[in-house]
Amino acid sequence: MEIQEIRRRLATPAIKFVAGGFRPTLKDEESWLGKVFLFRPDETVPKNDAGQELQPYAQFFLPSLPFSSLALKGIRVLTVFVSDPFPEPFEPMGNNWLIREYTFDDVLVRKELPVANAYIKPFALKAELVEEDFPLWDGGGVPRDLELEILKLERSGQIESYYDLITHTYEHKIGGYPSFCQSGIDPGDDFEFVFQISSDSKINLNVVDSGSLMFWKNKISGIWAIYYDFY
Repeated sequence: MEIQEIRRRLATPAIKFVAGGFRPTLKDEESWLGKVFLFRPDETVPKNDAGQELQPYAQFFLPSLPFSSLALKGIRVLTVFVSDPFPEPFEPMGNNWLIREYTFDDVLVRKELPVANAYIKPFALKAELVEEDFPLWDGGGVPRDLELEILKLERSGQIESYYDLITHTYEHKIGGYPSFCQSGIDPGDDFEFVFQISSDSKINLNVVDSGSLMFWKNKISGIWAIYYDFY
């Protein structure tokens, strides 16, 4: 198999987010890390069973982005809350982490709701289109048949490594492939990787040891799943 055919089969677009570096507009149409200000009129910051407020991690305004995942079709705003300490990987959503999805029909209002001991520095996000994101090698999403073709290229000396062929976006992103630090995992049938929030010193976020919080959504049930690993 030709190198370009392998790249064509693996490549998928992503939106990379860069925190700060510009003056925020403070409009509803802006995406943020460390700040959530859009709520339904009856909503507040969610709490876990111990009564502790969850940390506001992200607010994504999807219509203003260069593209959106099919898993987010019909969603206008997505907000993310996570507990401190982190939930367990694959812990069901609801107690220690929560994603709120808002459609175009939802009435949203701005609320300034400070959270005690919030540690993520709020920054507005600049969205950059990455036309081609590729999976990591070890369990990152390379199908078995393509693994065999890539190994043939390595044995023949046409390439030294899979990473000669590809690039991968490790930053905060929607779409693309997850940035595993260890061997990749499969969350199960019908789950599609949707977005990740990565360790970033600028926003004072370290996922245990330079890891990423990764989120999948089930295409059938709509259930979300969380996972993270680290170095």
